[in-house]
Amino acid sequence: MRAAMPVTVPKQALSRPEPERPRLELSGPKLAAVFERLVSGSEEHGGIERYVTALQAKTAVFRQALERDDPRALELKTFKTLCALSATVRRRVTPYLEPAGFQVMQTEIARLLAGREDTLTTDGRMAAFRGAFPEDREHRWVHDLAAEILHTVDPERYPMMCRWVWDAKANTGVLREIWHAEDADQSVIDVPSRYGTYLMLREELSQFLAANGVFRDVIWYVDLLTAQVYADYIGEQGGTYLRTDFSAPEDSMRHVQRLLGLDGVNQRGRTRLKAFDGEAFVVADVKLLD
Repeated sequence: MRAAMPVTVPKQALSRPEPERPRLELSGPKLAAVFERLVSGSEEHGGIERYVTALQAKTAVFRQALERDDPRALELKTFKTLCALSATVRRRVTPYLEPAGFQVMQTEIARLLAGREDTLTTDGRMAAFRGAFPEDREHRWVHDLAAEILHTVDPERYPMMCRWVWDAKANTGVLREIWHAEDADQSVIDVPSRYGTYLMLREELSQFLAANGVFRDVIWYVDLLTAQVYADYIGEQGGTYLRTDFSAPEDSMRHVQRLLGLDGVNQRGRTRLKAFDGEAFVVADVKLLD
């Protein structure tokens, strides 16, 4: 038999670089309890599939606005709609809803999305986005805006990376609430706020959901499960900041809606986004929760 010719494989095909993923110690019992609350709580609001559909509709809105040849063609009116659907952004973004501030935003959003196929540049692009704005308390929402844009435009590639999911500097977020440790409330979790961490968290939660019979729309279920974890935290230990951003009835599903931006537009098109004069921004063609 004639010997087969050797095949040369390019080095990059043998070992494609991947983001560093830390080891996460998550609590199975905590996740099981949260999932049970999510399923039972959503039943009172039309069922969990209603929320899945709403998240898919939100992605469609972001993609229509930002998936274009030139992201700098984004219009101010459209940007306002995106902000209305981003809970931790809409309260403080007002200065950038004026033409001068919006020009800066247009440029930085285009840079953030440029080369988004390469996830190895995720942390660098997000850092550059934050660095284009003042690094003070009033601009912490900038990180969340970048996270919302990447995740909602491209949810398959980018997990939810908002500060409420994990903020290593503050040692707070969803990761802390489901961490497996006897003294989790008192310990410092040595896990960085990087793309690899959020990616690993999503993989762990996806495996948990699969073990509990969820095989479709897993990306959206992960978002809902994540939001339910933090909604429980808001209900149990909400401090001044949380009461300000999430003052509402204690129904945890209302907090889930708020965290995921699904409460941003009501049935009349009135949004939670307000201009300097206090007037609410109104949209005509966006409905997420019927």
